[in-house]
Amino acid sequence: MSTPIPHLWLPYTQMQTMTPPLRAVRTAGTRIILDDGRDLIDAVSSWWTACHGYNHPHIIMAMEKQLHNMPHVMFGGLVHEPAERLAARLATILPKPLNRVFFADSGSVAVEVAMKMAVQYRLNRGDSGRTRFLSFRDGYHGDTLAAMSVTDPDEGMHALFKGYLPEQVIAPIPRDKASTTEFHHLLEIYRHEIAGVIVEPLVQCAGGMKMHGPETLKIIAEAAHDAGAALICDEIAVNFGRAGSLFAHTQANIAPDIICLGKALTGGAINLAATVATTDIFEAFLSEDADAALMHGPTYMATPLACAAANASLDLFETEPRLQQVAAIEAQLKRELAPLADLPGIADVRVKGAIGAVEVENLHDLDWLKGQFVDAGIWLRPFGNVIYTMPPFTVTPAELSNITGAMAEIIPRWAARAGENRGT
Repeated sequence: MSTPIPHLWLPYTQMQTMTPPLRAVRTAGTRIILDDGRDLIDAVSSWWTACHGYNHPHIIMAMEKQLHNMPHVMFGGLVHEPAERLAARLATILPKPLNRVFFADSGSVAVEVAMKMAVQYRLNRGDSGRTRFLSFRDGYHGDTLAAMSVTDPDEGMHALFKGYLPEQVIAPIPRDKASTTEFHHLLEIYRHEIAGVIVEPLVQCAGGMKMHGPETLKIIAEAAHDAGAALICDEIAVNFGRAGSLFAHTQANIAPDIICLGKALTGGAINLAATVATTDIFEAFLSEDADAALMHGPTYMATPLACAAANASLDLFETEPRLQQVAAIEAQLKRELAPLADLPGIADVRVKGAIGAVEVENLHDLDWLKGQFVDAGIWLRPFGNVIYTMPPFTVTPAELSNITGAMAEIIPRWAARAGENRGT
């Protein structure tokens, strides 16, 4: 059976029954322009990447210059100035002792690298028994094999692959006494098998925009340290200001052994990710034995074009008031989304940094819902049981009010539609 668009295979989509996708032809600022001339405010920053908005002239200029000079060169046996400069800058702005940067071409691969680092760190230290990971319910870490294994196996989008993936230890986020006790219990039982504990600091984004406080993150960090397990902070979705600080884990005053960065690293202009490790992790790979080296090397790792974009993005965090903009977005989201909590069918409303989430009791009629937002001039992609926004940091107060106003208008109509459907 043919699909509405030949040749393409789209992500997370049942292509036999799908509604044909919209066709984008241009981006500008906070907007996506469609081929029919419609202009949509991007309320989700192209999967949380376009933190500076689209087509920022400083990033475009840096990429154009690099494109003419050297768009790509292999990183095996060669290095180049854009990668050296970016690594040095990341090492400077990240808390010490995170200072060794391994570049990858996607966030999922950055997680794979982090997991390999954690396992091989133990092997290089002479401990061959630690090959598993403790991760958390509602967590999501990517679509590649190892990353899928530390994603929630029951509620996540990878439940289909249960039995095929490596079995990890999945614990509750320690939010209260019961969950904290269970987390500590699982870590104690498997402590001699666990190479690392991986967590999304403060917000479990793709798992449903589930949020926890710095005190929870501190409990996790201290327990991982006591168990001798590497603490991996997967900040791919929340890094570079999204959760209110340049790096989310700093709000808990903790020190991860490995951090994964991505998405907004280049300001959403091109794909790039990084896995950054501490001196201690890195030094475990130094040896006269070639087999002790980290055996990983994506073909497009540290591509100069992407490194140029990332350096330009870091310039903007230094010269434009991004964190102040995030604080303003957070305050406005809290103010304008709060009334939705009293609507029928709403389970929770929560805000952290430039993330606003409305959790509903049962998300349905997804195509209808997305179509209503498009008709209102808003690009949103609800998922699971969450209708959320993660706008560019450059969104204006008026544009943000358009987003929250559309949510306040459409969600009650959606809830009423649900009631009508149940009545029939």
